[in-house]
Amino acid sequence: MSKKYYLIYKPFNMLSQFSKEGSGTCLKDLNFSFPSDVYPVGRLDKDSEGLLLLTNDKEITHLLLDPEFGHEREYWVQVEGSPTYPDLQPFRSGIMLGTEKCRPAAAEILSETPDFPERNPPIRVRLTIPDTWIKVILKEGKNRQVRKMTAACGFPTLRLVRTRIENLFLSGLKPGEVRELTPTELSGLKTKLKGREDLKPAPRRIRF
Repeated sequence: MSKKYYLIYKPFNMLSQFSKEGSGTCLKDLNFSFPSDVYPVGRLDKDSEGLLLLTNDKEITHLLLDPEFGHEREYWVQVEGSPTYPDLQPFRSGIMLGTEKCRPAAAEILSETPDFPERNPPIRVRLTIPDTWIKVILKEGKNRQVRKMTAACGFPTLRLVRTRIENLFLSGLKPGEVRELTPTELSGLKTKLKGREDLKPAPRRIRF
């Protein structure tokens, strides 16, 4: 079969897989017929939203999932409270989560509220506590990492939307929509990932 590449806007409360679990929704419920050998590259948690890439290209999948290559993932995060620039310094230094230290991440406060579609169901907002949108860029993908990082800094996550994977952007998609990558997007993605593969250190030879 030919290689296929799809971007979807994964809605809130949907699993990043084709198999159902209980009464929740999954990728099979999208109004789109995917080839049988196409699978998501990585995942977004059920309570997270945004960009998800699906493909049957094993090389691209490997380059995106191998932590050695450190591809960028960008998230726009609504947090409880009013963090300042210094409050986000732990992101840039590397936050300790348990016994593991996260890689340094870019983090900044968004000057305007993003124009995302209303979430269904809407988030629970406490009228006595303000909320703020921040942008976080990671080069790794630990389990529920962004939520754990914001909580560690004292600003629990209310809503999390992945807006970018390397040169691939969420803009133009609505929740539940699917589209194929353009030739320009695919070429750009391969160029970025191949460039990182070339930088990976060669295995050391052991001489006897």
